[in-house]
Amino acid sequence: MSVLLLHHGLLSICQLLELQCGGGSITPRVQSFILEHCMGNIVDQGTSYSHTYIRNILKKIIVDAESSSDVVVDGLYEEFGQYLTLNLEEGSQKENDRIYRQVSFLSSTIDDDVCSKPVNLVVRLVCSLNMLEGDTGCSLWPSSLFLSEFILSYPEIFSNKFNFEVGSGVGLVGIALNYVGASKVILSDGDMSTLTNMKANVELNCTNGSSNRVAECKYLPWESASEAELQQYRPDIVLGADVIYNPQCLPHLIRVLSILLKPQNREEVDNRISLHEAEGSPVSYIATVVRNLDTFNYFLRLASEANLLVLNISETAKPLNLLPYMLSYDQSNVRLLKISLICD
Repeated sequence: MSVLLLHHGLLSICQLLELQCGGGSITPRVQSFILEHCMGNIVDQGTSYSHTYIRNILKKIIVDAESSSDVVVDGLYEEFGQYLTLNLEEGSQKENDRIYRQVSFLSSTIDDDVCSKPVNLVVRLVCSLNMLEGDTGCSLWPSSLFLSEFILSYPEIFSNKFNFEVGSGVGLVGIALNYVGASKVILSDGDMSTLTNMKANVELNCTNGSSNRVAECKYLPWESASEAELQQYRPDIVLGADVIYNPQCLPHLIRVLSILLKPQNREEVDNRISLHEAEGSPVSYIATVVRNLDTFNYFLRLASEANLLVLNISETAKPLNLLPYMLSYDQSNVRLLKISLICD
């Protein structure tokens, strides 16, 4: 049975075992079954799963086991360590899994109510072909396209501001921020391979005549970022695209947002705008596709508990349609959230 299930993905077998054997938990019995039957069959049957894919599944199993069981079988850690080493050797081969994608943001007419200048931005991105192998951060997602359109449609919100993005992926949003004249841009991600790919895209697109890049790329895992580390940034605007997807990550995301959105206590605060209104505190714009309503509602509940005000401005702040040729992309599938901290 395990051989058959492997063809439907290792994640499926883990979820099945949780329900049938572990009562919802990855017990030592379930862990031993995975090691003996699943991992053994990978070697014996010569399956085509890459080292990166297996490594990420093992990581998920270990995280779930640590959170739901008092005991984690040592063999899981040993297997994970082995595939971490193999992944380093595999790094050079991953170049074959990368492609260049060109995204052209173009406005045929000027809309004085939205954008007073025509948009002509052509972005070349290194993206991944293997989303199933842990490369989701190196793929192009609808929410990043939407958030980039929003930035290009309302440049006055972001120009001459310090913009900080969480979960920056391929770096498209940062490239759009650079185009509209942001005074400072920091892009961040908690995955090292994604960060490496992002830096390459920033270098490819964010250079000017003096070869000085505006966008900086930082390693920032939400779960381990300290409050002191986050407080040093003090951005005017915090952005994110497709960061509301994993329930286990949401408490960490909310904590990061809460710290970054704290008022900066400047003696003299220049004008900041949500759309056309001055504000004295940082604000966040999050673009997201709601794939799981329970997960989205969980995000809203955590935000409310953290004194974060979340407004859906999808209808009142629609961006220009700057990607009319991209037929697979639909603006209406993306929600735009404006988030601010409610001060006592």
